[in-house]
Amino acid sequence: MHPPRFGLFLLPNDVREAVTAARRAEDDGYYSVSVNDHFYSPFGGARTPQLECFTVLTAMAMVTRRVKLAPAVVAASFRSPSLLAKCATTLDHASEGRLILGLGAGWQVSEYVAHGYPFPPTAQRVEELGEHLQILKTLWTQDEPAFAGKYFSIANGGNNPKPLQRPGPPIMLGGSAPSILKLAAEHATVLNIIPPTSNGKDFPNDPVATVKFTLDVMKKKIASLGELMRANGRRPSDMELGGLLLLGMSRRENDPALADMAKKLGYPDLAAAQRSPVALLGTPAEVRDEIARRIEDTGVTYYMMFAATDESWTLFSKEVLPHFAR
Repeated sequence: MHPPRFGLFLLPNDVREAVTAARRAEDDGYYSVSVNDHFYSPFGGARTPQLECFTVLTAMAMVTRRVKLAPAVVAASFRSPSLLAKCATTLDHASEGRLILGLGAGWQVSEYVAHGYPFPPTAQRVEELGEHLQILKTLWTQDEPAFAGKYFSIANGGNNPKPLQRPGPPIMLGGSAPSILKLAAEHATVLNIIPPTSNGKDFPNDPVATVKFTLDVMKKKIASLGELMRANGRRPSDMELGGLLLLGMSRRENDPALADMAKKLGYPDLAAAQRSPVALLGTPAEVRDEIARRIEDTGVTYYMMFAATDESWTLFSKEVLPHFAR
């Protein structure tokens, strides 16, 4: 089993805030920092600050030395495969080999429409993601790369210098649909297992999908992934399993503020949310125990967390993280 790892999912309003948060995360001992990839924030709207993913991660790389840079996740369809390969390669160099390339098929239809991007059906977007993955690997590894697919092609392409990480940065796919699991089994080294977004919302903004995505559902997804990996000649243990979730912490048991977070996610009470794979809510002792249970029960070892409050960040850093760093 992979060692427990903990990353912070950040929503910075500006670059100064981003680099300050990255420094703090590294100083606190976190494994990674993540930002999303959108034209406008799913947590606000078109007027809410939203930084470009690769640019802000490069700025964060410049002020850190150890922490991994793990976009959660890049929408493949915002960039051509060749441009995506170049962006990822450049960030890998800027970070001295610290990129984990998180990728997804894109889901927020409103930003595609607003910015003139085509938004084909989910099945096609996933097929296009598959071709992105093949072209990335081709450009990262071959001296005279060529690829001809249904949607994209390259002929005598070039991507020099090659990434520092060989054969390329680790690929983390985000999602849980069967089609994403199939791609992960073939191409990924990390899977960020999240509730479905095919209805145009992510889990903090979709209480119905959030509540339906139980630990039992997640475990069935993981079992299916294992079967697909065996079919591809890979060992299921080779995949690092991760999850994006809301972190809410307090020194008070049954803190009303945590109960409010649970209700906003769609749960009837705090106890129900505490059993969900998309939330870690409770006191330091409760969170420590819950993480240990989940690792044992599901094999999920990489937790990418959005800290709901500064207290949540601080409590986790001081009273939970050291427990798993032993």
